[in-house]
This record gives sequence, structure tokens and C-alpha cells, in this order.
Amino acid sequence: MDKTILHLDLDTFFVSVERRLDSKLLKKPILVGGLSDRGVVAACSYETRGYGVHSGMPMKMAKELCPEAIQIRGNAGTYSQFSDVVTDIIKESVPLFEKSSIDEFYADLTGMDRFFGAYKYASELRHKIIRETGLPISFGLSVNKVVSKVATNEAKPNNQLKIDYGLEKPFLAPLSIKKIPMVGDKTYQTLRNLGLRQVRTIQEMPMDVMQRVLGKNGRVIWKRANGIDHSPVVPFCDRKSISTERTFDHDTIDVVKLKGILIAMTENLAYQLRRGEKLTACITVKIRYSDFNTYSKQLRIPYTSADHILIPKILELFRVLYNRRLLVRLIGIRFSHLVSGNYQINLFDDTEERLNLYHAMDHIRNRFGEKSVIRASAMGKNTIGRMHNPFDGRPPIVLAHRKQ
Repeated sequence: MDKTILHLDLDTFFVSVERRLDSKLLKKPILVGGLSDRGVVAACSYETRGYGVHSGMPMKMAKELCPEAIQIRGNAGTYSQFSDVVTDIIKESVPLFEKSSIDEFYADLTGMDRFFGAYKYASELRHKIIRETGLPISFGLSVNKVVSKVATNEAKPNNQLKIDYGLEKPFLAPLSIKKIPMVGDKTYQTLRNLGLRQVRTIQEMPMDVMQRVLGKNGRVIWKRANGIDHSPVVPFCDRKSISTERTFDHDTIDVVKLKGILIAMTENLAYQLRRGEKLTACITVKIRYSDFNTYSKQLRIPYTSADHILIPKILELFRVLYNRRLLVRLIGIRFSHLVSGNYQINLFDDTEERLNLYHAMDHIRNRFGEKSVIRASAMGKNTIGRMHNPFDGRPPIVLAHRKQ
């Protein structure tokens, strides 16, 4: 049976939520993201696109391009609430769906044409979301995820598009190669240097040529350009790592401050591990200096989720990595090689009091929030919080104010 895959995307989601909360923002140029000079545009309204503004751009540059734009810091908790409402509507309406980000969804409607008509059903679902949330949303419908995603982007803003079976290649052929998912700025430039502009040219090339130019990625891009994609709709994705980082408004050389932030980050991530019943066996510390050179160092450790084990290891990596002659622009931590499991008592080092302390602190955090109990050395050191258990199958939340 031929697949029928639906891709739904909430248009300029953060901007749409802000307009839903304040109608005075309608039809005005909006920038959502970090407000400092080092802030990044998390979302921008269509009114700013004509000035060359796009998401991921430095906020300072966006303001220079579009001075009249209204800047909004945004609130991750509010966006998560609206996303959850849309998720609930989709969950009760389709047999199988995947939430790939805070504002993007895939649904497998295979076989529904026999009973109702997939395109008609998708249309009614889209209008239901618009009616119940007040948020604009677009969709693409085709035989696979890649073509449906491209169709959604072509349908925007606030529209819908169906690509009939067998017409995937003709639909993709006239489009820019940049519209193929996985083609970023660097890959786009490489392909442009080869004289490639349209997807049609890739379709006419042998796969081997693309593979020689781009390696393994070339093979994937060739398949996507030809409308070939067999990736399934996955309702649950088990995370293999968890991380957090902090970019400073002003570069710093304050070692006490840096260590305090690292402790706060480690404490927060360790709690997330215990909440998700996970253990880590590999820790990484990342530093970006004021000259934008970025360095990282990792260490394999016995499986653990305990603060008193992880914090000294993180600080040890920092001491090895840190170059005291340069100012620091960004620091970050990553826990990887995750497996399911609970913290095991160390017969030589741990005490019953320590284990009871972890249990009590986590109980308080579960009830009153993850920042309700912190170490004194981490007080005042802002880190990015999480709205939910990062291991519950939902995708990571893209925060509107990641740059602090």
C-alpha cells in the first residue's frame, strides 16, 4: 500500500502566539528572540522578510535591516502551552503522529482514503486547529516525509498542498536546491559552485557523482531530490544525549563565575537524568573564546547520574580546557552515551544520608520546580530551564531567548 504522509507546520509560530495574545501586533513587523546584541532571531514575521531578515540571524543585524520591527523576548512556557494544545488536537484526530519540533508534526494517514479521504481529512484537521487555537498552520500531503515537508513550505503562509502519487519528481524539479531538506548554507554553496541551481539538475545526475562530491550526504540529498524517502513516522524518539550552554552578553574571565555556572548546569542536567531514569557514561565541556575559536574535551566515566560525581569531573575538564589568557564567550556541558537505569549506590563512597538527600531534593524539584533547590555556589547563575521531562518522547523545545 502506498504511504500517505501529512506534514503540519505552524506558521511563524512564536510570532503567531504573540499576535494571538496581543492583536495590536497584527500586520506589524515582529522579531522574537534574545534582546541583547548577541541575541538571535528565533522567529520573525513575514513583514520583515522583505528586508532580508530570517530566523537564526543575529538580532543586532535584524534590527539594522528592519529598524521599525518590534522586538519581543518571548516566553518558552507560553509557546509550549500553545504547542501542547495543538498536539492534543492532532493526537485525538490521527492514528499515528510524530512531533518533530515545537511547531512541526508528521502524521501517517495511510489507508484513510478507503474510509474518508486523506486530503479532505487533513483539511478538516487543519481548520479545526485554526478554529480552536487561532493560530495559522500549513500542511503538505504526499507519499513520504521529505516531499510533504517541501510541499508545506511551498504552501505557506496558512495554506495547504497535496502532491499526488507519481508526481513527486515533477513537483520538486523546478525548485531551488536550497529547498531540499538537509541542504544548509555550506552544502548549498558547494552545489552552487558546481553550477547547480534547480533540483532538476540533481535529478538528472548519477547518484555516484553526488556521492563523490558530498560523501554519504550526497547520496541522501540525491534521493531526496528524486522524492525518495522511506523514513517512517516515529511516535517516540529516545534521546542519546542531553546538553545545555550559555552565551554571555559580555565576554568574561571571571573563573569563579564560570565555575558557578558549570556547577548550576551540571546540577540541572543530573536532575534531568534522574527524572528520566537515565545514566551517563560520557561528559563533555565546551568553551568558546572571544575570538570565536571553540574547544571541547570529553571524558568517559562509570555510569552515573549523581551530582557529587559529575560536578568534580566537569570542573576537572574545565581546568584542563580553560586558557586563562583569553576571555570566554560561551560555555556548555553535554552528557552522552545515555542508558536507562537508576543511580547505583557506591559501597565505599556513598552513605544512606546522601541517597536520601538526593531523593528529597528531587521530590521537592518535581513538586515545586527544578530550581527550587540548588547549591549555594550555583545561586544567581541563570541556566536554561526545561518545561518537561526531556526523556518523555517529546522533542526539545527551541527557546525564543536561548541567548542570554
